Amino acid sequence: MMNEKIIILDFGSQYTQLIARKIREVGVYAEIKPFNITVQEIQSLSPSGIILSGGPSSVYNSDSPQLDPQIFKINIPILGICYGLQLIAYHLGGVVDSSARREYGRAILRIDKPNRLLEGLSSNQVWMSHGDSLSAIPDGFSVIAHTDNSLFAAIESNGGKIYGVQFHPEVHHTTDGKKILENFVRNICGINDIWSAGSFIEREVQEIRNKVNNEEVLCAVSGGVDSTVLAVLMNNAIGANLHCVHIDTGLMRTNESQELAKLFRENFAIPLDVIDASEEFLEALAGIADPEKKRKIIGNKFIEVFERFAIQFPNVKWLAQGTLYPDVIESGSVFGPSATIKSHHNVGGLPEKMNLKIIEPFRNLFKDEVRAIGKELNIPDNFLGRHPFPGPGLAIRIIGDVKREQLEILRKADDIFIEEIRNNELYDIIWQAFAVLLPTQSVGVMGDERTYENTLALRAVRSVDGMTADWYNFDYEILAKISSRIINEVKGVNRVVYDITSKPPGTIEWE
Repeated sequence: MMNEKIIILDFGSQYTQLIARKIREVGVYAEIKPFNITVQEIQSLSPSGIILSGGPSSVYNSDSPQLDPQIFKINIPILGICYGLQLIAYHLGGVVDSSARREYGRAILRIDKPNRLLEGLSSNQVWMSHGDSLSAIPDGFSVIAHTDNSLFAAIESNGGKIYGVQFHPEVHHTTDGKKILENFVRNICGINDIWSAGSFIEREVQEIRNKVNNEEVLCAVSGGVDSTVLAVLMNNAIGANLHCVHIDTGLMRTNESQELAKLFRENFAIPLDVIDASEEFLEALAGIADPEKKRKIIGNKFIEVFERFAIQFPNVKWLAQGTLYPDVIESGSVFGPSATIKSHHNVGGLPEKMNLKIIEPFRNLFKDEVRAIGKELNIPDNFLGRHPFPGPGLAIRIIGDVKREQLEILRKADDIFIEEIRNNELYDIIWQAFAVLLPTQSVGVMGDERTYENTLALRAVRSVDGMTADWYNFDYEILAKISSRIINEVKGVNRVVYDITSKPPGTIEWE
């Protein structure tokens, strides 16, 4: 890992991951840790700086997330954001009160005196989102900026080691937010390291070698970008000690398993074993409609099949997975008090009965960062640009229980959708697009006959990392052609709808 890094303590903000992203974008490695990490644990990580995230709580609530106040005595630069600012005031003798009115939205920051945190800004527009605010700052601090509604919008300690801002520099509504974070990590923390895809590969290869030693690793390759980039990275690190396996669950898209085997054979010279376990998975999913149960069944079945395969290699001690940071965030409160959105079959460790240790080099990375790593590893651009595909496959794009005939309907409809997106040169503009088969039938008329068939939903979004997303605004003529083709070419569908929900409040996948 990087010698110079920023530690972000997560107090439950929906924006915590954006802080890490913005800091990485300026070439500094940032790592998110739980709010209740001990001072000793922080010191063992040797960070160059600490950021306290925002959060939905009030510092005075009995159940509010708190930190060890000794953190302010370890002589490491600290930046508190929103709730983080309020924690600084609360623990160091300032006063935090409930605001007369909640402040949410854009504000103009007025700088009161020159300072290293806010220097060089080209715009003073910032984004506020808070119910509490400071009514008095701690002794030994001074105000460096204010807004019309926040007298203490930014403060600094007299020694220049501790800073706090009431606004959110990590969101794009704060126009020069990235510059503010860059000022903190470069000017105040003094970080010179450059974190990039290339530096990640160099350090991670060595870390994998040190962790694995001479033991062998089984790599689960789903067919998506993440696990494929992982396989190439692991191959660079340990070579012949890596065994790659792809399990055809019967829940893949059309010809996906065959295309993956061809990719590995022709581009990477990495042996890939393909196991057809489709009957096992479909049998295990029979009659299961609950999405969480489906995910857990698929996860357990994956493990069963992996274990059987691993028996062939008695020296295999590790299972490598392409888990990403958004998977971790949405699967539970791993770093802090964030809400669980959904479980992922490849998140949260392995069953106790399993004899393999887990290795997840991308666990703290975002999708675009993995793609950048793939580019450094010379993986073809046309593969790196593929839309994300969920680990549980088409099982979570069939709402309700999964049957073979439904899978065939969904594959054909999805093929048409993607084909038309490519025909209109939209594939690389859209971040993810797919079809969802709904458990709803409706009356239709085809020719002179009444039909009573399935409803199909189409979903297409634009995003950077999958944490937030906006629905793609298709030209109506394109949607009309897609709908017409699906209804005419896919037996079993007589109605097509388009999902215009952003994330949040919805998720990208339906289940």
